[in-house]
Amino acid sequence: MSPRQSNGTHQAARIIAIVADVMAATIGLWILMYLLDANRTNDLVQFLQETARWLAGWSYDLFTFDADWARVVAGYGLAALVYLFVGHAVAGRLRR
Repeated sequence: MSPRQSNGTHQAARIIAIVADVMAATIGLWILMYLLDANRTNDLVQFLQETARWLAGWSYDLFTFDADWARVVAGYGLAALVYLFVGHAVAGRLRR
């Protein structure tokens, strides 16, 4: 593999890892805002809630714990972990 192709592949891997990190951080911030009972009428909190809900749409209501906080942590946390794991696994494969 030429150095030019290798550099492009490494840049793509870096971008994929960064995107996965940003997605997981967004979800993590929403979990933190939820647990700290942030003001839901605040624009930043609303933005984080909507973005996290969109990113974790497949997992946010996956668990049916009685406590709301446990449901949020498990559902959104699972999505964040999956994004981190898959994003960094793909990035690692590209670097090889």
